[in-house]
Amino acid sequence: MNLLDVDSISVSYGTHRVLTSASVRAAAGQITVLVGRNGVGKSTLLRVAVGRLRPEYGRVRLADRDVTGWSLARLARGGLFFLPARELLDPTIVLGAQLGAAGKDGDAVAAELGIGDLLSIRPRLFSGGELRRAEIAMALARRPRCLLADEPFRGISPLDAEVISAALRRLSAAGAAVVVTGHELTMLRSLADRVFWCVAGMTHEFPTAAAAWGDPQFSREFLGSR
Repeated sequence: MNLLDVDSISVSYGTHRVLTSASVRAAAGQITVLVGRNGVGKSTLLRVAVGRLRPEYGRVRLADRDVTGWSLARLARGGLFFLPARELLDPTIVLGAQLGAAGKDGDAVAAELGIGDLLSIRPRLFSGGELRRAEIAMALARRPRCLLADEPFRGISPLDAEVISAALRRLSAAGAAVVVTGHELTMLRSLADRVFWCVAGMTHEFPTAAAAWGDPQFSREFLGSR
């Protein structure tokens, strides 16, 4: 059963239709990967899912409840956490204080992600990989039922990506529904239980994750294979 169901979403910016009928779904204990070229509307679809944008058509359901248009704060009380592509942390407040405000397990989560020595440091001094690990730590400290992570692997080292990937797997294994976007195909392929392809304002769900990587049209138009 899907914990999150974002169904048949339509969104326009002025006269430009970004999404015509796009959907993404996530089940507890699974990682859903949402892929597509830059500018096709992946982030827009996530913004609708987390209440940052009101769709023209379509609906969002969380735990089988219609939450279309709910604020992110209200959704968070229902167990949803959104990790945006932009920076999440306050750059001027030490990491430990921010993790402490997020949940009781901040120190343990930081150690799990290899950033326990950064708790007394302000995020403005972090490297890109450290910052992304710290943002994932914020998500884990909240113990979300559903995590939406927009491009969590962008601009970080392979080592940082592996640490974050392992943390997402643990979160999923603990029963959370996880949605991840991105372009880092090797990492996404290793994570995916389900794959949605966003193209031409719509989405296509493959019958299995393996079917996505073997699909000729997907390979030609997104993976760039010949």
